[in-house]
Amino acid sequence: MYNTWLSSLTKYKERMDEPQYYGAVGGENRVTSAHYRQLLDLSDELLLLILDLLDPLSLISVSGVCSTLYRVSNTDSLWAKHCRVVFGFDFKNGCADFTPKEAFKLLYMWKTFYGSLPYNRQFQDLLFSRFPPKKYWVQWLSLEEIVPLPPIQLPDHEIEEIWGITKEQLDEKHKVTDETTEVVHNSKYMYQWKELRKLALVHHKGHSNVQLYVLKRMSSECHENLEKFYYQYKKNRFQWLFSYWLHSHSRSFSKQLQEIYLLWQCYDKQKISQWGSTDCDKYLASLHSITDDFWNGKLANGDENLGIQSVDNYFSMCRSLLAWILGRKWGTLKQKKVYHDTLKGVYRMMKHDLQVSVIDHNQFWIAAKIQMTRVSSLEKIAGNYVNWKMIDVLPCYRLFMDTGEPFYLQQIQDILFRKRLISNWIRQEENSWVCSFLPQSLLLLLEYDTKIYEESLHQETVEAHLSRLIWLYLHSGQQLYVDAMKDIILCAVATMGHNTVCRVHYWS
Repeated sequence: MYNTWLSSLTKYKERMDEPQYYGAVGGENRVTSAHYRQLLDLSDELLLLILDLLDPLSLISVSGVCSTLYRVSNTDSLWAKHCRVVFGFDFKNGCADFTPKEAFKLLYMWKTFYGSLPYNRQFQDLLFSRFPPKKYWVQWLSLEEIVPLPPIQLPDHEIEEIWGITKEQLDEKHKVTDETTEVVHNSKYMYQWKELRKLALVHHKGHSNVQLYVLKRMSSECHENLEKFYYQYKKNRFQWLFSYWLHSHSRSFSKQLQEIYLLWQCYDKQKISQWGSTDCDKYLASLHSITDDFWNGKLANGDENLGIQSVDNYFSMCRSLLAWILGRKWGTLKQKKVYHDTLKGVYRMMKHDLQVSVIDHNQFWIAAKIQMTRVSSLEKIAGNYVNWKMIDVLPCYRLFMDTGEPFYLQQIQDILFRKRLISNWIRQEENSWVCSFLPQSLLLLLEYDTKIYEESLHQETVEAHLSRLIWLYLHSGQQLYVDAMKDIILCAVATMGHNTVCRVHYWS
């Protein structure tokens, strides 16, 4: 075995030493581009093996790359496998009117489109605006076990045409009778949709044969409307399903959800007054990170049904979390802060998982307990609500919420300590004259009772210069920034016409 391997290695080395494998430019050996194998250099057999690994939607995407991949991706054996997996029948030999790819496309569009019926208003209008619906849609509905329509009354020849059921199979008790004249219309029958489906399954000996029958009946139809409705659904499915989820609950539950959804949120009352309209739904989705992601198709790998399940689980957790927080003897401001920080932390912690899979209620609660523990640590370090509100814009605040590392907690403690030094310094009796001369905006910065946002640091105003120095001192603790801060305050007071006072009271 070793000799065989050594012989193969020697032949490979001799082959690679041949001139055509290398170019001699500047004395360097390099492989020429002509000998790199590309995907389209492979034979059709190898391309088929590669494409066989793709799911149907990826296969359709690949077919649009070039003419070669379009030709190979249309191979019946590829699509017959997908038809067999998804629909239980390969349509390779039994459906001469459609290739397996065409059969898969039609059945997939219909199944996906029909699944959107509960929240697809256009589809609901299509089926419920007239009864019975157009024969084209009745033919597709013959594939479904559950159809939310009243019993259908049709002549026996139309029942046979749509479901394939012969007159001999129809039960006489389903004949339509005119109660006023007691005249029996021999050709008309009234059936529940489910009953006709059962008869069709018996007649065609299985669901696959029913599908095959429907496709043959559809061979002469134009499917432009189905394709149009399907692409409308693909474009709007997240928005439709979000609106359905938001407004389809019972009145009491909807009221509770509305309170939870808007609780402690800054929102536009005028927009909220249009609750239930499309514009309002888009605005409501933007109020929460998870619903904003769902609206844009970023949850559960773009699966709208799994995504809305995560949204539902999330707000179910919000309801439980809110009940727990309101049960504590805290002030409203503290309750709001705990609620916001916990939920923001949970979403940051689980954002990646939410984008690829469904997250259940227990997973949310595990993350929530971790985040609440960290929030409690921050609240203890802050000591009061003012400090707590002030530090939540600091980078180390979010880093601690993300990681729980004590290092970031220590950084926050140091910043709060320096903040107290600045505040105590400006309140000293010998500096009281500064408070009477400084503008209110600069005095607030020195007191540091308000947040310093990063956006306010990148300007050329006196407030921005002072903000930068305070920011640098709080994060570094270096005295030179304190000295520079005193110089700015001196200049600010001097510009107000108090030069004499400043020269007398200048402090070291």
